[in-house]
Amino acid sequence: MVGSTDSKALVKFPVSKLDIGMFVSAIDQRGQVAIVTAGQIRTQNSIIKLKKNGIEYVWIDIERSADSCGLKRAISPKPVVKQIKPSRDKSQQQARKLLVEAKDLLKKVLSEVFEGKAIEVAPFEALADKMIESALLDDDALKCVSALRAKDAYLLEHSINVAFLLVTFGKYLKLDKEILRQMAVGGILHDIGKIKVDNKVLHKPGKLTPQEFEHMKLHQVFAIKIMAETKGLSNLSKDICLMHHEKLDGNGYPRGLKGDEIPLHGRMSCIVDIFDALTATRCYKEAMSPAAAFKILLSLTPFHLDEKLVYEFIRCVGVYPVGSLVELSDGRIGIVWEAKDRDALHPILKCFYSIKLKRYTSVTMVDLLKSDLHIERGVSPSSLNVDPAPFY
Repeated sequence: MVGSTDSKALVKFPVSKLDIGMFVSAIDQRGQVAIVTAGQIRTQNSIIKLKKNGIEYVWIDIERSADSCGLKRAISPKPVVKQIKPSRDKSQQQARKLLVEAKDLLKKVLSEVFEGKAIEVAPFEALADKMIESALLDDDALKCVSALRAKDAYLLEHSINVAFLLVTFGKYLKLDKEILRQMAVGGILHDIGKIKVDNKVLHKPGKLTPQEFEHMKLHQVFAIKIMAETKGLSNLSKDICLMHHEKLDGNGYPRGLKGDEIPLHGRMSCIVDIFDALTATRCYKEAMSPAAAFKILLSLTPFHLDEKLVYEFIRCVGVYPVGSLVELSDGRIGIVWEAKDRDALHPILKCFYSIKLKRYTSVTMVDLLKSDLHIERGVSPSSLNVDPAPFY
């Protein structure tokens, strides 16, 4: 077979009934779709090869099949349609591209806001739509890429990760797509007021003095003014920006909102903002493991955070979140690569380093459902003497 396909509307077809001229877009291996050797069948040898490989069904693109094979006449006008999910490598590549695009946009807007220019909402809405599409297609890839942090880009990456996490959390809670969109925009812009904070305070590599902390809190006051000057920004997006430091007991800022005055999306932003901050390396602290961060989130309930929502967030992200690092019982370090439809203790890991041998190993995928190995503990990237970045 020769050629390739970009088509996504396909019909499942038995190999035993294939004929020359039909266009095969994908093969079906025990219910798993694989996009390989796509193209039009030119000879009987192609069909024989599929049978020898034990392939029973393929996905045929009717529109790209030759008229001579009679397929267009034989198949009803409304065939069964299947959305082919891209491979994990492709999803990961798309998520990385999205992260770069988000950083570039936010960097540009931060510079413009610093110069006193108003924010244009439309580019952020377009970016939010891409985030949602990525999350709906393969949220594991999105989670994995967002877990990879650069030490010198906290403000950019934190803002984007908060948006990613709000989208995945909102998706988990089955919130409407338009709500997800507005939450993503709010997440990207939630720390926009920090552009007006004194850099010496913002990047101080130590504990802030009471006076410095009061100055840091002004980023929410600056944000109120910026939000007021931003045309076309929804109230929900503004809430994400202005409520992520509020507390249920009323001791938060900037408005001291209490209890039911903080809506669901506001409470979600509080949880997500703290979690991402805890799991990031900062100029004054090392990154925590997700498990350690979960303990702190729970310790902040119910006076600061919504206890029920915190448990929902932990269930959404997982005990060992996709993208986090773990140590296996044989001493290897692995990235949690896939966890969908699995129990919390048996994800698929991408192993690349051995603590016992103190060296990199060949990259191996380990399915804990099919292995005698088990996870010993979650690992913070800062505790390793190696850089895991190339393996994401």
